[in-house]
Amino acid sequence: MDPSRLVSAFAAVLLLLLAAPVAGPADARAAAPDEDGGGGGGTGEPSPPNVVLIISDDHGWADYGFMGHPTVRTPNLDRLASESLTFRRGYVPSSLCCPSLASIITGLFPHQHKITSNDPPQPAGMPNRAFYSSDLFARGREAMNRHLEAVPTLPRLLADRGYVSLQTGKWWQGDFSRGGFSEGMTRGQRHGDEGLAIGRSTMEPIEEFISDARSQGRPFFVWYAPMMPHSPHTPPDRLLDHYRDLAPLPVARYWAMIEWFDETCGQLLDLLDREGLAEDTIVLYVADNGWTQDPDGPGFVRSKRSPYDTGLRTPILVRWPGRVAPREADELAMSIDLAPTILSAVGLEPTAEMPGVDLLDADAVAGRSAIFGACYEHTAIDLDDPAANLRERWGIDGDWKLILPTPLSDLEAPELYDLAADPGETRNLAGEHPDRVEEMRTMIDRWWDPSA
Repeated sequence: MDPSRLVSAFAAVLLLLLAAPVAGPADARAAAPDEDGGGGGGTGEPSPPNVVLIISDDHGWADYGFMGHPTVRTPNLDRLASESLTFRRGYVPSSLCCPSLASIITGLFPHQHKITSNDPPQPAGMPNRAFYSSDLFARGREAMNRHLEAVPTLPRLLADRGYVSLQTGKWWQGDFSRGGFSEGMTRGQRHGDEGLAIGRSTMEPIEEFISDARSQGRPFFVWYAPMMPHSPHTPPDRLLDHYRDLAPLPVARYWAMIEWFDETCGQLLDLLDREGLAEDTIVLYVADNGWTQDPDGPGFVRSKRSPYDTGLRTPILVRWPGRVAPREADELAMSIDLAPTILSAVGLEPTAEMPGVDLLDADAVAGRSAIFGACYEHTAIDLDDPAANLRERWGIDGDWKLILPTPLSDLEAPELYDLAADPGETRNLAGEHPDRVEEMRTMIDRWWDPSA
């Protein structure tokens, strides 16, 4: 498979433009699989499931039909949610795409894998265009790539179980092989170069990869991370027409991009159905960070790099027909849980360093009352010292959320929110509940204290 011949022209232009209900939650797994595991060809030995990981990009947590949006059309993701264990209160640990994606692929917090920012240090006054084409930028990105190579990744770990793996779409850490993928589209440029054609112009690389994996009798892992609904917001007119009269044009374009992304998810799910693979494939979904569209222009508000839910929150879905009972879950979940969930499902042990939980282990999920994360500078100050790039740390304990700023933050003092009463985080209650602030500060320090 050589996707570069199909999509290099597209990539160049793009780069320039920049889970039926169950009785209760005691066990997320449904009845045990048949002896042959549904994909073992009747050998009597269960075969590991295929894994498809879908990651949307710059996607607001409420902007789905199944999350209650009154306008945006997401029929395929709605279907996936109805067939999944659906965590409505999912979070990414950091609201920038590069560290967020690195956390998904490693199951580690950014301060563990040390990829905290989107870009390496940039000299003051140096224009972006000059910086991105400089040796300084290349050396910085190489240092970030080496950080990823220093820790286990899902593709490398799954290879021990016989998996072949495919990278498509968004990928920051050099050539796809640097992440342990056996095949891929990205060769090493910022964002993902030729990989960015996936979804927007083709799904053929995934179709070909799955066909090849089946012919080899190998289980597969697909990383489907299209740069959608991320800008440039260039949806087909046939989708934009659904929204033109319902919102200002920038908002309409963003909503149409979500519907376009949803269509591609439908194509992927239909492929699994058509090939008879749905029963033998775990499909997981998450967004890499949030997005809030500004009605008055093309920008965003309280979104990327933000410690608020608009930047951090995402639904997280896990579908495994016949193995995982579909239901909506109220418990907290995180993107760092995806790696241990996948590894446990295929019969591998998560590494000791992975702080997440298996989302299919209901006791483990219920036993975790609090989650934590941190937000960092877009452009790193020090590639080897996560604390040097730290803007805010945050924690959620039940419905309470505390944000602790550093001198790099735009915030001047801690902010405390009751997410149940104030999901938009508009009323800072830190002054009214100082004891709660100190209690949660201690929890966050116990999770990660950058001064220790």
